[in-house]
Amino acid sequence: MSAWFKSSYSDNDAAACVEISTLSHTVHIRDSKRKDGPRITIGAHAWATFITYAAASDG
Repeated sequence: MSAWFKSSYSDNDAAACVEISTLSHTVHIRDSKRKDGPRITIGAHAWATFITYAAASDG
């Protein structure tokens, strides 16, 4: 798995942070406050669809 990185939309005080990591054709998502907690794994295509939707809804 590649390195985890924090969402650019996470707030600065770390109260609501999401981190993601990619591996081949999957994207892994976790709560940065619970690094050993549950994770969500989705396909890269589903992630790209989500990002496109989120970017279009931003504002």
